[in-house]
Amino acid sequence: MDVTLHLAQDPEADELLGRSPLAALVGMLLDQQIPMEWAFKGPSTIARRMGAGDLDAHEIAVYDPEAFAALLSDKPAVHRYPGSMAQRIQQLCQYLVEHYDGDASAVWEGVGDGRELLRRLQELPGFGRQKAQIFLALLGKQLGVTPEGWREAAGDYGAPRSFRSVADITGPESLARVRAHKQETKAAAKAAKAAEAGESARE
Repeated sequence: MDVTLHLAQDPEADELLGRSPLAALVGMLLDQQIPMEWAFKGPSTIARRMGAGDLDAHEIAVYDPEAFAALLSDKPAVHRYPGSMAQRIQQLCQYLVEHYDGDASAVWEGVGDGRELLRRLQELPGFGRQKAQIFLALLGKQLGVTPEGWREAAGDYGAPRSFRSVADITGPESLARVRAHKQETKAAAKAAKAAEAGESARE
């Protein structure tokens, strides 16, 4: 895995994401309740603060929890909720050590088909179905991991040029399109909730 990604919109952070399977997984894990670029810049920040050029699942798995949380909390913080995300990253790394000998790429290398890959991703701590489908789409669209049926397993995120998630971000223009889609989805959900509340009030 050695490609150029544009998820963090930061050359150093994107370079790490493109060559490090674990960094890509951690970035995906961090991608909630904060801007996408902030999330995917996180792995590079963590690696730098650990004095390394990459993330190591074995090292993170056994890192003192309080010290690791402090490492993520240092300004600028890696996430809006650095303490809870530090715990999640350690749980992810502990799982990878236990099941894949600490090798994140082993989650998808040699996988039989898209459904199996989705199952493996959903088994990772912190990865629900939606997050697993988005990461599967990222693997297929930008990282060359294309087992049979991967688009179907990724659902709507697997469709070509759907601009629904980070899987379709290749630069500033596509980032803007993905962000616009997310805002539209959020607005639609809010409107639906308001309409539902109105119906309940009339009953």
